[in-house]
Amino acid sequence: MIHFRNLRLARGGHILIDGVSLQLFPGWKIGLTGANGSGKSSLFALLRDQLLPDRGDLTFPSGWTIAHVAQETPGLLRAAIEYVLDGDTELRRIETDLVQAEVAHDGIRIAELHTNLQEIGAYSARSRAAALLNGLGFLPSDAGRAVAEFSGGWRMRLNLAQALMCRSDLLLLDEPTNHLDLDTVIWLEQWLRDYRGTLLLVSHDREFLDACVDHIAHIEQRQLTLYNGSYTDFERQRGERLVQQQALFERQQREIAHMEDYIRRFRAKATKARQAQSRIKALERMEIISAAHVDTPFSFAFRPATAAPDPLLQIEKGAAGYGEKTVLTDIELTLRPSERVGLLGRNGAGKSTLIKLLAGEITLTAGQKREGRGLAVGYFAQHQLETLRTEESPLQHMIRLDPSAREQDIRNYLGGFDFRGDGRDACSALVTAPCGSFSGGEKSRLALALLIWQRPNLLLLDEPANHLDMEMRYALMCALQEYDGAMVLVSHDRALLRACCDRLLLIDGGCLRPFDGDLDDYRDWLTEQRARREEGADDVLAEREARRRSRAQAEAERQTLLATRRLLVKEIGQIENSLAGWTSEKKELEERLADPAFYGANNGSGNAQLQDLLRRQAALQDWIEEAECRWLELSEQLEKLTQ
Repeated sequence: MIHFRNLRLARGGHILIDGVSLQLFPGWKIGLTGANGSGKSSLFALLRDQLLPDRGDLTFPSGWTIAHVAQETPGLLRAAIEYVLDGDTELRRIETDLVQAEVAHDGIRIAELHTNLQEIGAYSARSRAAALLNGLGFLPSDAGRAVAEFSGGWRMRLNLAQALMCRSDLLLLDEPTNHLDLDTVIWLEQWLRDYRGTLLLVSHDREFLDACVDHIAHIEQRQLTLYNGSYTDFERQRGERLVQQQALFERQQREIAHMEDYIRRFRAKATKARQAQSRIKALERMEIISAAHVDTPFSFAFRPATAAPDPLLQIEKGAAGYGEKTVLTDIELTLRPSERVGLLGRNGAGKSTLIKLLAGEITLTAGQKREGRGLAVGYFAQHQLETLRTEESPLQHMIRLDPSAREQDIRNYLGGFDFRGDGRDACSALVTAPCGSFSGGEKSRLALALLIWQRPNLLLLDEPANHLDMEMRYALMCALQEYDGAMVLVSHDRALLRACCDRLLLIDGGCLRPFDGDLDDYRDWLTEQRARREEGADDVLAEREARRRSRAQAEAERQTLLATRRLLVKEIGQIENSLAGWTSEKKELEERLADPAFYGANNGSGNAQLQDLLRRQAALQDWIEEAECRWLELSEQLEKLTQ
């Protein structure tokens, strides 16, 4: 188990958690939650032995294998599937040992290592790695591509696949869904549900947490509190605890006020002085209950959208793609004011292509696109974060966007996105700080703030929740629900899709069509599609696996046979050497015993010496007979092995 004992953890003089004592048992799946900067990543670093506690200790079984997702991937020329297989460190170690044993022609060691490979399921490792790549959205042809050929987001998927490939006892996942789309998130949920080790998961996707975890460890006010159940259960339990805490706080405040009033009235009276002093001491010993605090730093809303034409936009018999590659064909789409559309589709189906087409970043290769007069598009995508001017602050970005706006109005608006401060306190002056040093979440909040200020009547949002924490996602969801314009949304956050979309469109096979169902139906559709794709591949993989196992078994048997033959030949040689020595010695004894001079020269002590020689002769005869029998037995075994 993972055991925290009176643990204190601090970074840069700032205490993150203090006095924590709790136990996490093997096989638990724990969601680690808390505000940004509360210490979640530091706790992961502590578990990976990259940090030391400032007080207390953290223990878990020394033999545990810990897997985590690497945050950086160098531009390797190594094939993607080999990179994923590297996650199974025991497999790679045995493979290295096997190469060394083969170079040394150590048949016994070779046979042992093949047995070890069989025990860890090594002969199915490649198919398991291929299944991970497939589940994470890679094409079969991607398995042989070099890691260096993939973009940053796809390299993060390779890192995730490598972590999942590791046969770990403890799996640490920090925001694993940030670079995934919805179908991949659903696949990962199922994989994590089947995972047999202990899982510690940081995620801001509430439905993902609900599907994967059975406990929540929440960091708040320097404490790490453990809750049973899913994230939804945690919210309910925490709400109940906060209500109770607030009730206790208010009752204690009334008690304190009553005692202070008594002290104030009777402290100077001789007859009541002792009772007043008693109440003063009671107040000093009292453990003060803090007020419940659940305030969120985010509070914003869309300004009223500009007047919208009807329809906003139409595409008829459209086709779109890149260069000579066509991604979408026969596009028929009409968007009307206040319509809320969620785009669904497997990875690479063309969701981002359609969003770019609607935003005007790419043009139709066929068909017609008509925009209504007065259409005002607001487009958000992760790649647009790169267009932020790194040397400018959020305030400067907003003033450049709308020079006529009052600075105080802009400051108030940016405060709703948690960009606060006036520059006097460097820790709180995000509103005037250059955005080049911002985190991914802070840049996303700034991009959303710029977008919302422009009052679009058509919002195009491509994964807007990436890098946003739980509170910001909730604030965005509330703002989108109140937004009075039209919206097209691509997101792997199902809570956001459920709350904000009233129509679902599916892109599949290069075509756009309405999806008749909800997100649960879409999950079932994805499962069915994946099963169909893998049905044909399963037979091929099974056949390949059978051949691979057969070859491996034959090689293991061959190496075992060679090792056994070498042992037999070695023992036969040892017996033949012993027989030669014993036979020679026996012959010399017999010659001495047959010599008449021996009996004349030893007339005094001859009887004793004769008895010694006769006993030695008998022993040699017994050894020779046993050795000859063993030699015949081994020779028969060797003959059978060579047939």
